[in-house]
Amino acid sequence: MSKKIPPTRLIYADSESDSNLYYATQFLVPDPVFYLEHYGKKTLFLSDLELDRGKKEALVNKVVSLSALEKQFSKATGKKPKLVELMALYLKKLRVRKLLLPQTFPAALAFALKKRSFKIEFGPDPFYESRMLKTDFEKKSIARAQTLTGLAIQEAYKVLRASKIRGNRIYYQGKPLTSERLKDVIQIYLLENGCLAQNTIVACGNQGVDPHCRGSGLIYPNLPIIFDVFPRHIQSRYHGDMTRTVVKGHASEKLKKQWYAVCHAQEKAITQVKAGMDGKKIHDGIMQNFEAQGFKTGKLKGRMQGFFHSTGHGIGLDIHEPPRVSPKSHILREAEVVTIEPGLYYHGIGGVRIEDIVYVKKNGREVLGACPKILEIP
Repeated sequence: MSKKIPPTRLIYADSESDSNLYYATQFLVPDPVFYLEHYGKKTLFLSDLELDRGKKEALVNKVVSLSALEKQFSKATGKKPKLVELMALYLKKLRVRKLLLPQTFPAALAFALKKRSFKIEFGPDPFYESRMLKTDFEKKSIARAQTLTGLAIQEAYKVLRASKIRGNRIYYQGKPLTSERLKDVIQIYLLENGCLAQNTIVACGNQGVDPHCRGSGLIYPNLPIIFDVFPRHIQSRYHGDMTRTVVKGHASEKLKKQWYAVCHAQEKAITQVKAGMDGKKIHDGIMQNFEAQGFKTGKLKGRMQGFFHSTGHGIGLDIHEPPRVSPKSHILREAEVVTIEPGLYYHGIGGVRIEDIVYVKKNGREVLGACPKILEIP
């Protein structure tokens, strides 16, 4: 039986923002570079600025100097080639005719390569499907980030416990407590512990009815506060992602019912996670459970309310990556890592969402990180 020839992969990106390139090279570079995988051999094309660092740090088979390559082809052709021409000449020298590109590959460059008679195909997302199955190192990296995320949320709990309710305001250290102050508490703790958190959500009351509203302004007593924190560990570059919903003061009976419905749904869904389970079955079960308790989903008073997002997503070098736990079928595999984060959102009551990261095992699951699930903070 003949051995299957791996596709020739080509990436043009910067690895600070493109996780596929970082995954392939373990090399951080702020500006776009070409990366080639041909017959399993990895080649990185770097300017003089990055050349020596690339040779030391990049986990590739070969680092090619762009300036040296430019001199070589300029001598052969009698003119200075543009970057895409340089790449095309190099590929033709290797007798490459067919290229597999990531979906994020720049359209103008893909068109330019196609004009130069290369057959172009686009790969899946993620470009390296192996990214979906986490190694032991990746699992530990995610768990480390998630542990710190849980501790950061608990720092916010401490602020709420130390705060005082006066009328319709919450005061901390003599000043009205705001979403911005709580975000600072969370993000400073994370930064001091090697993580970078951006776009942290601290959304109170009706702000939390929009699941991705970051929240702003005053934090009010007796209303739900959604904390959704998803930092990247600076050294490993892997993410944590955790959501908790709490009230400073006393929750209404409607809010209590909503919070316990979400909490119990999340805990039940986590127990269903294992290799071979269809994520669609988990998601559908949550939807049916909510409906049975009277929590309807749909457009109410001109806006979407209820449970109107997926149950979970993959996580790793990107905060959102495949697989999904959603209305679309996906059979969970051992070593995948997913979030489980059901929510219920109703204008006039507020939003409730609870989220944890779960590692899929052959006959079960492991919840990574920890943080108490509490509703009321007196």
